[in-house]
Amino acid sequence: MNLKKLNRDEIKYIAMMTMLLNHIANIFLEPGTFVFTILVDIGYFTAPVMCWFLVEGYHYTRSKKRYAARLAVFALISEIPFCLAFSETYNGVESISFCGMNMMFTLLLCFGILAVREHVQEEGLKLALYLFLFLLSTISDWAILAPMFTLLFAWSRGDERRTKKSFLVGAGVFALMNFYPAASPGGLLFSLGYAFLSCCGILLAGIAVVYLYNGKRAEKGRTFFKWFFYLFYPVHLLILGIIRIGC
Repeated sequence: MNLKKLNRDEIKYIAMMTMLLNHIANIFLEPGTFVFTILVDIGYFTAPVMCWFLVEGYHYTRSKKRYAARLAVFALISEIPFCLAFSETYNGVESISFCGMNMMFTLLLCFGILAVREHVQEEGLKLALYLFLFLLSTISDWAILAPMFTLLFAWSRGDERRTKKSFLVGAGVFALMNFYPAASPGGLLFSLGYAFLSCCGILLAGIAVVYLYNGKRAEKGRTFFKWFFYLFYPVHLLILGIIRIGC
């Protein structure tokens, strides 16, 4: 039975919706509640999907320079909406302040990692540039993890077995990052459950890519889809930020 029915654009649509749920939870819901936890964890589907299609796009694009330029432009456009949406509340007053770089900036760094992997031959220099880009990601969304996913997917590209391992490794690392029994009021079992739930979005992303993705694009509306996915990020953050300030 062939389960590979989803094209690239359909998977990206799912990723946009799960990202929206994650952001709604982080901006408007009380941390630690059941609904908050579920929506946030569902939203972890998005980042590995973004990294996966970044790797795919890097190899298929007609112009890597234009691809990098688009990421840079939308990273710039998205920064104020990102800070508007995620700035902290001080003394009950909603405000806007710098709260790190947005995911488009992180993807630009990931693009840089792919360029280093392709063009730099000297291993010492390559390692130093990787380290620099990884460290630079610490000021942005999905720090360290998005660059890690990018390298894993570049390593596994074209090999289903490696791809499965890449998603499992990524999910395992993320689960470990969310496993802290000493700080958990519910003890070891609670922390184990929390860590497992946190990586479910990443595992679902792996299922979508490995078992459901048919390797194709949408047959119609390709230009629309291309720009919709770029524009959705800053536009939805701007709307959520305005709502946050207004409330």
